[in-house]
Amino acid sequence: MIVITDGSNPGAIPPRLLTMLERKTLTRKMASPMLYSYPSLDSLIFELKMRSHIVEAAKAMYASGVSFASFSNSRSNEQYWIRTPQGGFLLRPNVLPSDAVNDIFENGHLYAFECAGAIIIILYKAVLDAIGEAAFNRHFRNLYLISWETDHDLRLNATYNLNETYHGDTMYFKNPDYDRSTPEWQGENAIKLDDNLFFGHGIGIGSAGEMIEKLNRARMPGSMTSAYLDNLIITPDFEFVRQLVYREEEAAAL
Repeated sequence: MIVITDGSNPGAIPPRLLTMLERKTLTRKMASPMLYSYPSLDSLIFELKMRSHIVEAAKAMYASGVSFASFSNSRSNEQYWIRTPQGGFLLRPNVLPSDAVNDIFENGHLYAFECAGAIIIILYKAVLDAIGEAAFNRHFRNLYLISWETDHDLRLNATYNLNETYHGDTMYFKNPDYDRSTPEWQGENAIKLDDNLFFGHGIGIGSAGEMIEKLNRARMPGSMTSAYLDNLIITPDFEFVRQLVYREEEAAAL
């Protein structure tokens, strides 16, 4: 169920304000046995919209021409990024964060990274599209892209209930019997695009069954242990991200 702490009714959101996918998520959250609390209708709407931005960023990455590579073989456009020894991308001084993030999607042929890096890039692109360039450039001046597992700026949250997944969630397909000669296929980080539709960098867009089938091809020879969809679900702190807009407005008024 959804509770708005200021007393607003989540069912009062005009349908014209939401896409079909956003309405689906709203309806499912309202009917859920889980409690979802928001300070205002604006907060709820922002989450729904940002979830859609995550989906669109995932689709844009799929179409961008970026390549899959391990951390040791990652590459980026040196005009915007400094590649670190760990295989991450550190924003160059005097480069606008928004320009650098957009470049990944506009000049994808210059980039290669693995699936955990793809997730954090998708999330930052979604944040950029959700809050705009001014707020994004103000708050992410020291941008460092390597993996969602080590990122702190988006205040990522973890939950563990496969009955409570929605569009824009980051999920994980685990391959416990992966071939040790190809450790990059021990699992696949993926964005949930819709009901049983996912994007995973290195695999592409497909159903859960298709993701599992492709991971199973990278198992140890003779293995009978299938890959599976793990119960780990990662989301950014949507309300924290929303508040960045207001911090930008307050700074501009000073």
